[in-house]
Amino acid sequence: MECCRAHHIIAIVSLVLILSPVVVHGWGIDGHLTICRIAQSRLSESAAAAVKVLLPASAGDDLGSECSWADRVKFHYHWSSSLHFIDTPDNLCAYQYTRDCKDEYGVQGRCVAGAINNYTSQLLSYGNAASQYNLTEALLFLSHFIGDIHQPLHVGFTSDKGGNTIDVHWYTRKTVLHHVWDDSIIMTSEDRSYNSNVDGLIDAIKKNITGEWADQVQTWEDCSGNQTACPDIYASEGIKAACDWAYKDDYFQSRVPIVNLRLAQGGVRLAATLNRHVPRTV
Repeated sequence: MECCRAHHIIAIVSLVLILSPVVVHGWGIDGHLTICRIAQSRLSESAAAAVKVLLPASAGDDLGSECSWADRVKFHYHWSSSLHFIDTPDNLCAYQYTRDCKDEYGVQGRCVAGAINNYTSQLLSYGNAASQYNLTEALLFLSHFIGDIHQPLHVGFTSDKGGNTIDVHWYTRKTVLHHVWDDSIIMTSEDRSYNSNVDGLIDAIKKNITGEWADQVQTWEDCSGNQTACPDIYASEGIKAACDWAYKDDYFQSRVPIVNLRLAQGGVRLAATLNRHVPRTV
């Protein structure tokens, strides 16, 4: 499998390497909203009750409305910026926790996989009056980071910062490759197929979860070895998807199914993670 970045100008996307300061985001607002609403629709009764208790009043019991909170607070919680992604060696197309899960200073565990493990563990203390954790923040961080790890370029190459230094043209708009996967594919899909309505996209993905992908859902939900969470599986899938699809030519039509699949997996797995562990302490 060839894993190098695209170098050809094509009808939809042209890729030119640039060097510039970058700000890393996960899926855009609609991507995170989609994952959290899919997840909330799949929660067990006890997990749903716990989520309702932990959500801030401003959420109106809608987890999706707060699913981008972790992006909004990055400039206040500066320490959280490195928790949104994983940088892997260029062109290797493989992920290893001990090698790759670290921040720019080399501190181990400071990546999106480490953050998922951390906040899942914090939520295990739900219902314990002695818990010292802010479990509302733990829920919001976990919900966001499970979304992030399913965006292929959040487990991307080190040199281009997950596509953030690759300049592209999405139709007539200049952007970066990372943003295409965060927002552009989703927004174009909504415009073309769902009358610019994210609810239509969510409904379509839910139908695929119970239809076309129904025989895969159990595998998505599984977490081997009685672990609290399985982000290493999701990260390994992510870098493979980045190499197979993101760092390649020929875009919109061929990428929409990949984006929808990763959104579905993120929603199913967020629900499965909460269902596995939050109810134990209710």
